[in-house]
Amino acid sequence: MTWLVTGGAGFIGAHVVHALHEAGEQIVVLDDFSTGVPARLSDLDDVPVIRGAVQSTSLVAKLLREYEISGVVHVAAKKQPGESVENPLLYYRENLGGLESLLRAMTEAGTDALVFSSSASTYGNQDSDVLTEDAVCRPESPYGETKLAGEWLIADVARATGLRYVNLRYFNAAGAGRPELADTGAFNLIPMVFERLTAGKPPLIFGDDYPTPDGTTIRDYIHVADIASAHVAAARHLAKGEEVRHVLNVGTGRGSSTREIVDTILEVSGYSDLTPEVLGRRAGDPAVSIASADRIRQLFGWSAAHDMRATVADAWEGWLYHHPEARRA
Repeated sequence: MTWLVTGGAGFIGAHVVHALHEAGEQIVVLDDFSTGVPARLSDLDDVPVIRGAVQSTSLVAKLLREYEISGVVHVAAKKQPGESVENPLLYYRENLGGLESLLRAMTEAGTDALVFSSSASTYGNQDSDVLTEDAVCRPESPYGETKLAGEWLIADVARATGLRYVNLRYFNAAGAGRPELADTGAFNLIPMVFERLTAGKPPLIFGDDYPTPDGTTIRDYIHVADIASAHVAAARHLAKGEEVRHVLNVGTGRGSSTREIVDTILEVSGYSDLTPEVLGRRAGDPAVSIASADRIRQLFGWSAAHDMRATVADAWEGWLYHHPEARRA
């Protein structure tokens, strides 16, 4: 099969492209480079990279026909929950509008296989610590709402057209498959701590009075290379041509507390002389959020290969690649 990967120059998207390429798949990348980094794909001479927006239905339809695309891996999206609260119109336009445009183009071209990058943000606050795909979703940000509405839209189109799909709900992506592919932003816990260390400031912990063993929140941190391998597993499943309509968690099934993560970062980075500063809780942060990864293991035989320490260590090496001034002698 030949796959169109939207957002293929982004942090997760580039890892997906490299994983598919290493698996022997044919790939075409579409990215508007609003946040994507072209250098992440510079070593893939045989992968066409097209600059353009997924909101351009005519462009996407043209690419699907020109390159005889068999399926789409849709990674392109805005992904900052906090920003989505401040600018919901942007998120609905980019995430839901972009998906609607893509699905129209796929329907016109007769492309019937889709891997969709969804998110654990669809769940919101839940009563259960370990989240299964059967949980009733209650997203708490426009970002999470656009991902959940995207899943609904995909299901509706599937009922109408026969679209086959796998929606992958990522938990907390981190790490780097190679340093040059690392995340260059600081919007999640691990890179936010890195940014503080680089500035010579102590890490921040938001709340240490949660009902958890050490009082800090617990999350399921999954290596981005494992997220990428889940996409390969989904793509290969769709390539069998069977009727496939799955919504699957992508996580490790294990939780790490914020304090554990911060302590590991301080050890790995050589900044263990700094003491974390504890601030008050942030609104809307659940105490515990861990993926149940049973379903994807049963269906695809997939499971995460990296533990938390390896994920943190790879993330730090990626940070140093882009911020060499952060390295201590």
